[in-house]
Amino acid sequence: MIENQQTMSTDCEVVEREFLLVGESVTVNFPDAFPDAAINVQMSFGEKRDRIGNAVNKEVMFSPYMCNDIMATYFACLEVTDLDQIPEGMVGFKIPKAKYAKASCTTKSVSQGYEKVFAFMEENSLKQKWFAESFPVEIYYFQEEGGEEPVEILIPLEESEKN
Repeated sequence: MIENQQTMSTDCEVVEREFLLVGESVTVNFPDAFPDAAINVQMSFGEKRDRIGNAVNKEVMFSPYMCNDIMATYFACLEVTDLDQIPEGMVGFKIPKAKYAKASCTTKSVSQGYEKVFAFMEENSLKQKWFAESFPVEIYYFQEEGGEEPVEILIPLEESEKN
């Protein structure tokens, strides 16, 4: 899973990570089109993920996103070993190494996961980094039996003495 973990509380932690991702995205009006647009791009991508031959793990979907009060762009991707093989109709990109506040939750408790990670950030005087070489990322772990699946929420952090 995620490397370089520094635990700051029992439910949340700060992690450092970079990503090489290949996938597809959707851009829609926000908040009107959410969460339906995110679910639809994930489902569509789930059917195409086998086209990515250099995936690290086809059972882990990465969903970075950009959002304001007007529009949102939401991705469904797999982590890859390199960006040399990008299937037609998909995009490949690197998110540089950054520190993130991370909360773990499930597909049925994503809202609570966000509440938890932002409370953790406030308690630890951590500030979100806004889109300069970073994205918030949701990580979904597919399971054979379906149902409630593990999710990790990563919020990029501004560099400071605290983290």
